[in-house]
Amino acid sequence: MKKSFQGDKVKLEESIRNILEYLGEDINREGLKDTPARMIKSWDRIFGGYNQSIDDMITTFEEDNVVPHDQIILLKDIEFYSTCEHHFLPFVGKAHVAYIPKDKVVGISKLARIVEIYSRRLQIQERVGLQVANCIMEKLDAKAAACVIESKHFCMTCRGVEKQHSKMVTSALRGTFLENQNTRSELMNLILR
Repeated sequence: MKKSFQGDKVKLEESIRNILEYLGEDINREGLKDTPARMIKSWDRIFGGYNQSIDDMITTFEEDNVVPHDQIILLKDIEFYSTCEHHFLPFVGKAHVAYIPKDKVVGISKLARIVEIYSRRLQIQERVGLQVANCIMEKLDAKAAACVIESKHFCMTCRGVEKQHSKMVTSALRGTFLENQNTRSELMNLILR
């Protein structure tokens, strides 16, 4: 069930005005008058993962021997947007999510939705991958789960070391993807195709 944010919007708008004043802005100028309200509205979307529940979204199906128990199911190139919890700056990229079913499968769009729910929170990339892989293992009772993420972090491109073309790649592997080198190699080959 969708829940709503618990914060006080009036106090939040005042805090945003304080930030704008800290930056040296005139909070009464035309372009900034409605900025606090606009920021809150955009945050409702950017951080919408806090208001979504995996249990309300995920639907599994018994696979009835349609899907072989050794088949890798992979959804590649899932675009995502997240916000770094350290600098409150975006990181964006793509996730590749895979699993090997035991006796349950999930609608393919649900894999993208799992990424969406976890990425639409204050995050670090490593945690997003872990949360996605752990969720698949738990909710599907899968033999294996993986989430490989590559993304560009604005905290590295617009501040800090300012390296414009750097990408961070992480992999969270569970079950036979972690335990079996051949299965892991097959997964990585599928992702790289």
